[in-house]
Amino acid sequence: MNADMNADMNIALTGSIATDYLMTFPGRFSEQLVEGQLDKISLSFLVEELAIHRGGVAANIAFGLGCLQLRPTLVGAVGADFADYGQWLQRHNVDIDSVHTSELRHTARFLCTTDTDNNQIASFYPGAMSESREIELRPIEQRLGSLDLVVVSPNDPEAMLRHTAECRQRGYPFMADPSQQLARLDGDQIRQLVDGATYLVTNEYECRLLEQKTGWSGEQILDGVGSWITTRGADGATVHRKGEADVAVKVPRVNEIADPTGVGDAFRSGYLAGIGWQLSPERSAQLGCMMATLVIETVGTQEYHFDAGTFLDRFTEAYGADAAAEVRPQLSA
Repeated sequence: MNADMNADMNIALTGSIATDYLMTFPGRFSEQLVEGQLDKISLSFLVEELAIHRGGVAANIAFGLGCLQLRPTLVGAVGADFADYGQWLQRHNVDIDSVHTSELRHTARFLCTTDTDNNQIASFYPGAMSESREIELRPIEQRLGSLDLVVVSPNDPEAMLRHTAECRQRGYPFMADPSQQLARLDGDQIRQLVDGATYLVTNEYECRLLEQKTGWSGEQILDGVGSWITTRGADGATVHRKGEADVAVKVPRVNEIADPTGVGDAFRSGYLAGIGWQLSPERSAQLGCMMATLVIETVGTQEYHFDAGTFLDRFTEAYGADAAAEVRPQLSA
């Protein structure tokens, strides 16, 4: 697939756009939990560091795709305080013309504390995100000329359901990425979000939670989706497809673990780039793992420095020269 064809693939990323407040706790959360008292938890953690960064699942994925020289369309709702953030995304090749600006609410806020074991406790204030349920996909398709793939990532639950329903109604292929909202959604809502997806993405825990809440077995889930991608942290990622052997991909060498926030979003950006370049599921998952490695080595979800040459060198080291040869033309275009 040549560079011109890449540019023509219209990927719409629906989901959260937020500001991240990332804190570090110099201990273990598990040591603060008292057996027999978990129904009466009252804890306060004195943190050592506070970093404020741009974030939000859809925006993080869009940033990664922009770094990989695709031009994704970001779809979500923000407050008037989004101006500087929007300019940042535009400088990184993200189309923000379909972002709705609220007249009443601030851009969403994500507050996350990470302990020494890289466990996390987080809270999310939706703010303007609640207005994303008012966004229709059809005008976006008309503006772009087509919608080749819609990603339905964590967002206002009503927005997620609306976007998924519209994808089915209008025949837009979609990626179901309920992840952080699985805890809030009930089984019927999750079934609506997943059934008929071209791609489903979860981590290992979310995989079990999805099965538990929907009442579906893994086989039943695969009956209703095209591909099911499961991220496994330090063990890499696996792509499941009905009737085919699983594709397992390892992670590249990690220089240092700085902060895990946004690693899953970066994986999705790499995997989506592979889809945009018409690469195999294995190569797409490798791209995802390489992007995830850049993020885990950096504090902040969009603070990593992307250099195509360095990226290719590390990709070659991890997956071999033949794999890198399939990626190189896309990054050199």
